[in-house]
Amino acid sequence: MLNDDFLEKWEHILADVNKTDVPLECIKKVVIKFEGGKQQTVNLRTLEKQGLGLEDVEALLNRIFTDRHDEIRDVDFVVDITAVAELVQPETDKLLGKL
Repeated sequence: MLNDDFLEKWEHILADVNKTDVPLECIKKVVIKFEGGKQQTVNLRTLEKQGLGLEDVEALLNRIFTDRHDEIRDVDFVVDITAVAELVQPETDKLLGKL
């Protein structure tokens, strides 16, 4: 398990990353905001627990974006800091271990 201090450092690093460059497996939720103040939250972790794969989730998001593109005002991505840290840290350790 990653400690809070470690994750806080990753939050700081990720604050500067363009969220559209983050792989789907590193996104926890997608919050789609529509004209008129309504919003829809797609919780990727919940869908994953229900058995949907990343391809299914991507298809779902693409369908929402395509079907309702005229109504969409904004899209927010909630990054899964733990998933990013677990994905990137081993590679970082390998690279820095060679210095």
